[in-house]
Amino acid sequence: MIKVAILGATGYTGEELIRLLSTHPETEIKMLVSHSTAGTPIDEIYGNFRNVCNLVCEELDIDKVASTCDVAFTALPHGASKEVIPALYKKGIKVIDLSGDFRYNDVKVYEQWYKDQHCAPELLKEKAYGLCELHREEIKKTNLIGNPGCYTTCSILGLAPLVASGKIDNKSIIIDAKSGVTGAGRGLGIDYHYSECDQNMKAYKIATHRHTSEIEQELSLLAKEDITLSFTPHLVPFKRGIYATCYANLKDKASYDELIKIYNEFYKDEHFIRVLQNGKIPQVKDVAGSNFVEIGLAVDERLNRVVVVSTIDNLVKGASGQAIQNMNLMFGLDEKTGLEAPGYYL
Repeated sequence: MIKVAILGATGYTGEELIRLLSTHPETEIKMLVSHSTAGTPIDEIYGNFRNVCNLVCEELDIDKVASTCDVAFTALPHGASKEVIPALYKKGIKVIDLSGDFRYNDVKVYEQWYKDQHCAPELLKEKAYGLCELHREEIKKTNLIGNPGCYTTCSILGLAPLVASGKIDNKSIIIDAKSGVTGAGRGLGIDYHYSECDQNMKAYKIATHRHTSEIEQELSLLAKEDITLSFTPHLVPFKRGIYATCYANLKDKASYDELIKIYNEFYKDEHFIRVLQNGKIPQVKDVAGSNFVEIGLAVDERLNRVVVVSTIDNLVKGASGQAIQNMNLMFGLDEKTGLEAPGYYL
């Protein structure tokens, strides 16, 4: 059994890790770390874990994590992770970080977008970017994963086949994305109060959202040239889900059938990616609660533009489920293990 520690266990991504790992056939959760609730059993914090998991949350003890566990999921705030991870990594434990601290190939890009100095830039060369569908072989060989963001996972996977094929003008990419409220985490803030969110929708961090740089990094690798793009996130009144509508101008005329064939070929062996056929467009209900990605597209012949729609659950494929998919690859398991349940729908 793979022995697991979850750092930041009482946030939404930590809770989701516990939920998913509690039924994973190859794992045993050994430690739950939470400074704010140390000494409290997890089933008193989240009642859904009664008769499932009653581990008591603990203060962080690096030596205990390293001596007790094989892998640590660090679901800590940005900045906090980069102080903990070097210590864990030096102890030889596998680390899957769900913050933004180890997602970047270039430390200057991280520091520009996060407005903070990186304390372990040397580890950026050791990590793998944990988007399994694009970096599977690197993930298998590393002990450090920078788990991708939710907006980034949805947007990159939605656009990857087009960028890799060279069919679009890479200077024309626009991403209009929506997130459920859990994407903001469990911390308090007036923008996330029920009365503020319900019956409302609003854009935020226009032209400044950190995930822009992460999307650009990965699409640039596929394009073999630098890509800059326009990314606008929105907060919408549902709990789970990312819904990205991506626009790009086609270089030449291309039919729907031609483009959907490119997607079918690119993702033909990917269990968690469902390319919808015959012009069908995805909806959040079909993926919420699951590790699946759904992608559909349309061609605007009048403007010679392609519109791609992709959707994921921000807490599963956008965070904890993807982290487990990475863990499976790192330990030589079938990457679907523990993740094959369908979405909630209702």
